[in-house]
Amino acid sequence: MRKFFALAALTAVLAAAPLAYASLAVGAKAPDFSAKASLGGKEFDFSLADALKKGPVVLYFYPAAFTKGCTIEAHNFAEATAQYAALGATVIGVSHDTIDTLDKFSVSECRNKFAVAADPDQKVIKAYDAVLKKAPQYADRTSYVIAPDSTILMAYTDLDPDKHMALTLAEVQRWREHHKH
Repeated sequence: MRKFFALAALTAVLAAAPLAYASLAVGAKAPDFSAKASLGGKEFDFSLADALKKGPVVLYFYPAAFTKGCTIEAHNFAEATAQYAALGATVIGVSHDTIDTLDKFSVSECRNKFAVAADPDQKVIKAYDAVLKKAPQYADRTSYVIAPDSTILMAYTDLDPDKHMALTLAEVQRWREHHKH
């Protein structure tokens, strides 16, 4: 019952929060990080530097696993995982949740398609200026597309989960058009 009230309170805060804009500028260098992550319930150490060696990275922050908007967003990214992979991109979600919670979320809501990383001390969330201003214990819903040279190609913040996947996928497609092999 306590978890229900916590989720209800988070939902109310998120619904009342105004739109914000990601503070890390397009063209800036993305902060490097490593974090404990889960893909399909299997834990591993995610490294941004290693992922960028394979291609662009879509890094998205979300407030909390298993909340309505975060579930919608995870489903959207899961449905598009093959499209990102075809473009050589990696998708990684980050929240303040524990790795135990993300082990479950990666299976049920991410549908074993992409990894989610735990940032319980908010080091990564803060480095990317993705703290939810009205509820600083949570991440804001912010998406970045990062080029292999660590340049931020796109930054988008909006608590509405509906456009994050489409906007990041379009940016990865734009990047790919200019970097054909």
